[in-house]
Amino acid sequence: MGRSSTRENKTRYQLAREELGLSREKASELLETIAPERIEKIESERSLPRPDEVLIMAEKYKTPSLCNYFCARQCPIGQQYVPEIRNSELSDIVLKMLASLNAMDRKKERLIEIAADGTISKDEIDDFVRIQKELERISVTVETLQLWVEKMLANGRIDTEAYNKESESP
Repeated sequence: MGRSSTRENKTRYQLAREELGLSREKASELLETIAPERIEKIESERSLPRPDEVLIMAEKYKTPSLCNYFCARQCPIGQQYVPEIRNSELSDIVLKMLASLNAMDRKKERLIEIAADGTISKDEIDDFVRIQKELERISVTVETLQLWVEKMLANGRIDTEAYNKESESP
């Protein structure tokens, strides 16, 4: 068996592997298509993982947040367009969602006024930017909820068959 890493600043990929108690060799067996040497390069940040490798690690390590981490931190396109999502508990996600929806409920009339003529005038910009930021918070909260669901599905805490059946119904 390999020796344990004493590295202080471990990558998310290494932490996910170690959380399962896997050596790089055992992880390679689990991942099937990623050699231990390649895992070491990714974990030591000498090489960026490819998207297909991240997908495999996320699935096999049961850590869907690796995909968001890769997109938000390591993909040049994602760095510009994908916010990093932090794992949260369901109660925190729901409270943030309700707070954002309540705030947006109060701002919807103003958004209608701003959008009515199809342009944003100088006197509307401040309100529009504040509303846009609130909508971004709602979007991040929705993504956080989706990540939570994916984690619960991966770990068997939500019945996958029942979830998929309900998701497919109109």
